[in-house]
Amino acid sequence: MHAAIILRLIGQLLMLFSITLLPPVIIDIFYREDAGQAFFYSYLLLLVTGFLLWLPVSNKKAELRLRDGFVVVVMFWTVLGLAGSLPFLLYEPLTVSVSDAVFESISGLTTTGATTLIGLDELPHSILFYRQELQWLGGMGIIVLAVAVMPMLGVGGMQLYRAEAPGPVKDSKLTPRIAETAKALWYIYLSLTIACALAYWIAGMGLFDAICHSFSTVAIGGFSTHDASIGYFNSAVIEAIAIVFMFLGGMNFALHFVAVRTMDIKHYLGDSELKLYVGVLLFVSTASIAYLYLHHDVPDFLDAIRQGLFHAVSIGTTAGFATTDFYAWPTFVPVMLLFASFVGGCAGSTGGGMKVIRVLLLIKQGQREMMRLIHPNAQVVVKVGRQPVNNAVINAVWGFFAAYVACFVIMMLLLMLDGYDQITAFSAIAATINNLGPGLGEVSANYAGIDNFSKWLLCFSMLLGRLEIFTLLVMLMPSFWRK
Repeated sequence: MHAAIILRLIGQLLMLFSITLLPPVIIDIFYREDAGQAFFYSYLLLLVTGFLLWLPVSNKKAELRLRDGFVVVVMFWTVLGLAGSLPFLLYEPLTVSVSDAVFESISGLTTTGATTLIGLDELPHSILFYRQELQWLGGMGIIVLAVAVMPMLGVGGMQLYRAEAPGPVKDSKLTPRIAETAKALWYIYLSLTIACALAYWIAGMGLFDAICHSFSTVAIGGFSTHDASIGYFNSAVIEAIAIVFMFLGGMNFALHFVAVRTMDIKHYLGDSELKLYVGVLLFVSTASIAYLYLHHDVPDFLDAIRQGLFHAVSIGTTAGFATTDFYAWPTFVPVMLLFASFVGGCAGSTGGGMKVIRVLLLIKQGQREMMRLIHPNAQVVVKVGRQPVNNAVINAVWGFFAAYVACFVIMMLLLMLDGYDQITAFSAIAATINNLGPGLGEVSANYAGIDNFSKWLLCFSMLLGRLEIFTLLVMLMPSFWRK
């Protein structure tokens, strides 16, 4: 393992991240508020720390191995999560604990959207912008941004791409060079963000709110500049715009890339994962609308459509925006929405959850096993579209599912051991490991009331979900560290 190269890379990336603390300083000056110093001091501290990490090993050069890639990805997310908490800690009027600050930072970077802050409407604009910025950076993945600038850093990026995106599509590339792939994805991500911000602004949002909400919408994050979230604006048009861009953000960005490059949408129409993604959201939307209307919880039919559709897409894509207290609806709807987040977005999207492609393969594998019971001698091939899927991929998906369930159960039991009821424990783990944000019970509104042990456990859960289980778990295996 090349410890010097890993240290050099962490130092460089930390210096790059420090630059993201400067826009909040400018915003603070523009609005003439008092949080600018916290961001400027954080910028200096991270810049100097990164420089001191980089300087002793600045002349070390070597190609990263796959194992080094895993270490860099996990260390960088962990270090960045800790570093991102500095402005929250240095801005004294917030009076947050270290646990709260780290929780807020990791929640932002992993695009979870769970928050410990109360009274968002009263916070300085720079703090509000910074929270949204964290989600925007985390949406496409800090590591993908790093891969795009790897040639400048002097390190190959393929290993990081493989470590960041484990699963059935980890080796797929849109362009011959991985740096070009990352840049192509980034341009699409940026274009969607700009389009979303313009749409929000035209629909009536103020420019600041439009930019901030475009960050968290395309990132499938869920942070808002208001305690009432999207419901603050009480606008059907704004909610419709959010639905469109949450839906697009939850799709595989490779499909967006191919559509832009070929100027043809046929790749959307023929994609099996996208069909299941649309099918799940349609089913959850229809069930929510019907239940809310027929049980008279939302007696106006158009209002039932508006609320049911918005929350089905928001929770189903793991964005986590809300227009009302959906957790107060009859138990069936909130629990169904929560289960929809387990499916989440498509592979290669900014969404969380297990990913639609894995769920699709689990369904097809289940169908194959039932066919084998009926026809024991039949050779049944699992296909996605018209392409057969290698058994090694099927085994990897089953392995992921087993690890996911095991981690979920262990963490849920730990929360219950810490004194929380079953609904709170179940929904808190579901909301964090799926990078959703809002839960039920004691975590329905926010996570401010959770004790420090549980906050750190939920931070681990958020990282576990963001890195799709194996990337983080592999580092806990003794064999990983043996030469």
